[in-house]
Amino acid sequence: MSIPANGDRFAAFRHSSYARFFLARFLAVFAIQIISVSVGWQMYDETRSTIYLGLIGLFQFLPSLLLILVTGTTADRYNRRAIVSICLVISAFCAAALLFLTVTDSFSPLPVFGILLVFGVERAFMAPAVQSLAPNLVPEKDLANSIAWNSSSWQAASIVGPVAGGLLYGVSATVAYSVALAFMVLAALLVFTIPKPAQKRLSEATDWSTILAGFRFIFSEKVVLGAISLDLFAVLLGGAVALMPVFARDVLTLGPWGLGLLRAAPGVGAIVVAIWLAAYPIRHHAGITMFIGVALFGAATVVFGLSDSAWLSILALCLMGASDMISVYVRETLIALWTPDEVRGRVNAVNMVFVGASNELGEFRAGTMAAAFGAIPAVVIGGVGTLAVSIIWAMGFPQLRRIDTLDTPRKAGDQR
Repeated sequence: MSIPANGDRFAAFRHSSYARFFLARFLAVFAIQIISVSVGWQMYDETRSTIYLGLIGLFQFLPSLLLILVTGTTADRYNRRAIVSICLVISAFCAAALLFLTVTDSFSPLPVFGILLVFGVERAFMAPAVQSLAPNLVPEKDLANSIAWNSSSWQAASIVGPVAGGLLYGVSATVAYSVALAFMVLAALLVFTIPKPAQKRLSEATDWSTILAGFRFIFSEKVVLGAISLDLFAVLLGGAVALMPVFARDVLTLGPWGLGLLRAAPGVGAIVVAIWLAAYPIRHHAGITMFIGVALFGAATVVFGLSDSAWLSILALCLMGASDMISVYVRETLIALWTPDEVRGRVNAVNMVFVGASNELGEFRAGTMAAAFGAIPAVVIGGVGTLAVSIIWAMGFPQLRRIDTLDTPRKAGDQR
């Protein structure tokens, strides 16, 4: 994590509201990882269909795309803490519904996709609210530190969550969904206890001009546009998460615990990089560093696709997570520093749709390509595509490539 000017690596946690937010976010992401591993394995176990694995991602992404003009404006106009709380309660109901289907032995694609669609609606509203709430909980001098801790929280949950999900699912799917439900409820209660933070709310009447303000800002700021679109196309092509049940069962011949290890491996690599950044934060050449991270992500994806060794595959996934952590940290810090608070919700709504497209839509891309060409070619082709994207974007967005430091907010007229 980024060390503030006063040298306090835990500066963000000096603010009690942020500490509660951090724990709540960790528990929620932990629960999501358990659900993701469990649903993926259970779906593939029931259907043996890579198309259904791809549809898991598509059903979670569609609401973000369809509601993009509403979710960001909601985060800017209404209490972000309340939005996050309500969304976490809805997440808990979704976990309870999956638990019910499992207990009653009625798990099948149609009702599961219906639950995932509700999950997607909740996440569409929660994502911009969460991203916009965090900067309201700390002063600007501690913002970079809080963003680094946010990334570390997500990565830590991404390490422990999949392993726990695999182990819990190995006991029974009922146990896995029950633990996820408990964590969602606890996360909601923690957010409810956060005092109402100061927020620059959208005050003017809602019209097309205010609704589209996030798009206008992104397309006017080439640095923000380049950072967001780089992640979109890199992970859209290079994502292999949806196919991990296939690799775990059919390529590497591992059980649910093995799937948990595969899902956790990127988080292990990411947290190692987070620890490295705590000691040696990025001081210069941040833009170039981000492009190198994306290129490494693509190369590691190719290695994972070609590997028939469990340990080589895990190492490749660790490298994918490590390189992705670099690009995520640079991108999210740039977006937070360059975006005014009054449009932060709308900008983050667009950002979250791009992130959702890269992740969930990337899963759909992987699933459909695997159905057509096989799982291994689908992953390898995607990795090569990610390498190409890193080169094309480095040439097409020179402003982003020339970004040097992450320590200072953007000033009016500053294009760096």
